[in-house]
Amino acid sequence: MRRCVEGSIEKSDELMGEEECVSSGETIAAISTPSGEGAIALIRISGPEAIAIADRIYRGKENPSQFPPQLQHFGEIVNGEQLIDQVMLSVHRAPASYTGEDLVEISCHGGILISAKVLEACLHAGARAARPGEFTERAFHNDKLDLTQAEAVIDLIRAQTDLALRSATEQLEGRLGDAIRKIRDGFIELIAQIEASIDFPEEGIAPDETDKLAARLDSIREQISRLLATAEQGRILREGVRVVIFGATNAGKSSLLNRLLGFDRAIVSTIPGTTRDTIEEVINLRGVPVRLLDTAGVRDSQDDLEREGIARTRRSLQTADLLLHIADRNAPRPQDFAERVTDQPTIVLLNKSDLPEHPDWENEEALRISCLTDDGLRGLEEKILETITRGNLRAQSSVAINTRHRDCLRRALESCNRARDAMKDAPALEFISVDLHDALKAVGEVIGEVGTEDILDSVFSQFCIGK
Repeated sequence: MRRCVEGSIEKSDELMGEEECVSSGETIAAISTPSGEGAIALIRISGPEAIAIADRIYRGKENPSQFPPQLQHFGEIVNGEQLIDQVMLSVHRAPASYTGEDLVEISCHGGILISAKVLEACLHAGARAARPGEFTERAFHNDKLDLTQAEAVIDLIRAQTDLALRSATEQLEGRLGDAIRKIRDGFIELIAQIEASIDFPEEGIAPDETDKLAARLDSIREQISRLLATAEQGRILREGVRVVIFGATNAGKSSLLNRLLGFDRAIVSTIPGTTRDTIEEVINLRGVPVRLLDTAGVRDSQDDLEREGIARTRRSLQTADLLLHIADRNAPRPQDFAERVTDQPTIVLLNKSDLPEHPDWENEEALRISCLTDDGLRGLEEKILETITRGNLRAQSSVAINTRHRDCLRRALESCNRARDAMKDAPALEFISVDLHDALKAVGEVIGEVGTEDILDSVFSQFCIGK
């Protein structure tokens, strides 16, 4: 089915006849490069009036409507009689453009005011300011990419490691979408055969044919299960491994965070209770995205702000993938130290190895480090990577689903399981068909073949304006 955006309505081929798949008639414009100063800023215009709007604001040897596609031309952008900037402008005619519509790209100088003035000229000439993600949303509705590929665009922008980048690239190329379509095609074939037997009962389905249907369904279930197994890897690729640094006050938590980051992010002080809130930063630890959280020191306190910080520390501990429990080896061992060790993967650190060790720590199995001299920090990185790998927290595959995909595939697998259970008994084909239709719908939601506007709005609202 092709889709065409008309307000919020999707129209099928049967309703559209031979119509081209176009936008709602509105032409949108936005600055596509990040805010701030730079060498170049890019302004995009997309929609049925994009080229006409370019004709109104561009001054050069030829009008943009006369340009051959995909070639840049030098000229000037004007707003009325006012010259704004000298630019390079290119025209991309539908359907051979990112959005599938007529698209104009204007490269101007990268000043904040200049790019804003060029956008203002576009809006004054008849364009509407684009919503976040609206260019990619139009590409999706015009069948330039499926919903997994649209999500890959934002993953590509946010990638912080080589593996995350490769995963987003392969998803953008359609690898995940192809896997989903294969599953979807399998459901369609199963449903077609089952509903044919319902519509033509005189044909019947022999027991051996029922066994074949069950085997085909089992194959589909296995494919879904393999994709679901990548959900945790997908979380790590997109969000990073959550590593929480915790311990008593003045143990060196903030100093450790600064050392691992390579710059002073947290305030370090000898005054207990300096850190009142969790501080979060991401590092690339040899290809693994690690989300470090520095927390407030755990102790009894009468200060309301510090108590709230300690409460946040405890909440962070519950959601951590790995804990770094740090203590001051120069000080006596706290009586409740062992009680603070949880069932989660934990690395115990004794800080201040540049100072004498208190006898209490003599037999403690821990990694000795010094945040002052960097002693032991290389070994800490190795230990973190070893623990991540041992706990299967390190993403190994570049194909990994996100939370939305996981929820859709879980619903699909549950429907498959109901259908499979029904096949074990004397099969009630009507009930099996209903369950398989539910599974088909859930799988289709992954790539956007079916779904609601709420799902699409949730996906595209994550984008920046201009993408």
